[in-house]
Amino acid sequence: MKRRQLLRMIGAVAAGFGICSLTLGSTDVDRPNILWITAEDMSLTLGCYGDVYAHTPNIDQFAREGVRYTQAFAVAPVCTPARSTLITGIFASSLGTQHLRGTVPLSSGMKGYPQIMREAGYYCTNNVKEDYNFVTPGSFWDGSSADAHWRQGPRGKPFFSVFNFMTTHQSRTRYEADELEKRNRALPSEARHDPKRVPLPPYYPDTPKVRTNVAAFYTQVTLMDRQVGEILSQLQADGFADNTIVFFYSDHGSGLPRGKRWLHESGLKVPLIIRFPPKYEYLAPSAAGTTTDRLTSFVDFPPTVLSLAGVKAPDAMQGNPFLGSFTSEERQFVIGIRDRIDEVLELSRSIHDGRFQYIRNFMPHRPRMQYSFFSERTPIRQEIRRLSREGKLTGDQAWLMAPNTPVDELYDLANDPQEMNNLAGRPERTKRVERMKRTLFDWMLETRDLSLLHENDMLERANGSMPYEFARDERIYPIERILAVASKVGEGNHYLSDFSRALGDADPGVRYWGATGLAVLGEESRPARAALSKALEDRKSWVRFAAAEACCHIGLEQAAVKILADGLQLRNIKENLHAAQILLAVAEKARPAMPQMRQAIIKAKDLQDHGWYMREVLSHLVEQLEGRP
Repeated sequence: MKRRQLLRMIGAVAAGFGICSLTLGSTDVDRPNILWITAEDMSLTLGCYGDVYAHTPNIDQFAREGVRYTQAFAVAPVCTPARSTLITGIFASSLGTQHLRGTVPLSSGMKGYPQIMREAGYYCTNNVKEDYNFVTPGSFWDGSSADAHWRQGPRGKPFFSVFNFMTTHQSRTRYEADELEKRNRALPSEARHDPKRVPLPPYYPDTPKVRTNVAAFYTQVTLMDRQVGEILSQLQADGFADNTIVFFYSDHGSGLPRGKRWLHESGLKVPLIIRFPPKYEYLAPSAAGTTTDRLTSFVDFPPTVLSLAGVKAPDAMQGNPFLGSFTSEERQFVIGIRDRIDEVLELSRSIHDGRFQYIRNFMPHRPRMQYSFFSERTPIRQEIRRLSREGKLTGDQAWLMAPNTPVDELYDLANDPQEMNNLAGRPERTKRVERMKRTLFDWMLETRDLSLLHENDMLERANGSMPYEFARDERIYPIERILAVASKVGEGNHYLSDFSRALGDADPGVRYWGATGLAVLGEESRPARAALSKALEDRKSWVRFAAAEACCHIGLEQAAVKILADGLQLRNIKENLHAAQILLAVAEKARPAMPQMRQAIIKAKDLQDHGWYMREVLSHLVEQLEGRP
């Protein structure tokens, strides 16, 4: 990108974030304090949301004093893309922060909403998690640490404070029966969780190990509820309860299988409760103790907080404020994004209109539950895999172990709240699927969804800057041409010639989706054999690797596996990881690359960043090929 063009783009970003205005009274006493209390990895497992197995007395009381939202959604089912959206008011897929642990630079003119709040006179603290997929500028927070608290602010100045509890995080819930018994003993009898009484969704097998893991999760929810009570007590003791608007919500769904990492409601739908003191009841959508079914998304939270403070959100923010001076019309749908999570390469998008949810999976040739080393430590996941190996999963309980993922998924939440009955293939639902798909694709174009580029491609085009900066330049990112190919992936072999033709395109994004489309077709891609053989020599690794996967299905595995083995030796760890993931996908055909895999495992031990991801992928594959479960 030319320097002049880059400077123009950075200037536009700065202008977009610089336009805001303060419209409430001129004195600080006119403005509410705002407190956010957040929990990690938690779905609607609260008594106030109708979960009779949950023991959450503090949050239930809080709900009686506030307004409970029944249609609140995270934008992503995992932390960093959700949190980068929360801090900026821009979708992670527009920023380039959509991949878990995929740090990018922050544009110099881009402000997080706490910085705008500070400029409006607020004292802003965060305790303690950030995880935005970019390095947090010092201008964002007055304090961001384990000690950060509203108590450290100057007298007479309104505050905005965040307290984040990891108690319910996936890593804190995967203990076995002995530890559950120990933690239950420390709780009063009414707060203990008996695994025999635990409610199980239809996609879980009913075994003691599964029940124990779910009970452990509920126990952590109870412990988190106590922490919420402590913070609310501090607010009361400090005399701020009467002039503080308090939010409670979670950052996405639970860390159990089909929660975190999935685009179903179990991964995206979150509790959201907001309490308004009498002084600010006029800002509430309804009376205390009531509910609202207004659709809300994380991308709406930053402009909403600004609106409550009397500040108009910058034009660059993509959300709709749902409270305060600048409340907008209710949104018609919410969007969910799913991209690389740890070592697992994914690309899915969802759209939810309040009743129906449509999911588009751009990598349908992958299993529903791909191997992921961090989640594999979870007892319930280990149990599901064991039962699958032994052939003991049938019906809905086998859902998670499906070897492929549907291209299209449509669920009627009113009649199928567990989302087990995919309606996408039914003739009477064709028009709805096409309408929701078109709206979703239009959204991808409008927001310049960067996930249509392979992650390495995105970073290469960014050339050291934030991907957000180049994404709006059609010359650098011809998104319509790329989506035209990507949207055909998984739609049938009648697009074979389109994919084959795409392999010769000048843009590597188009070529990548051409190769991916042929990989999804499997043996049906044989007529493109010549084009795929040529694509093995593509100058871009992500195109070569995708073509190699396709070649493994049409008798060209010897040349293809060599390309992937060579990919393990490249100096770019994300290229190494991509090659490793495809070797895992082709399974037995990857055997000739075992010497290079073993070398890469040794090399990965000394690498930072994504080296441990590659080590885990390859170690798992080598164990499989050696016959070790």
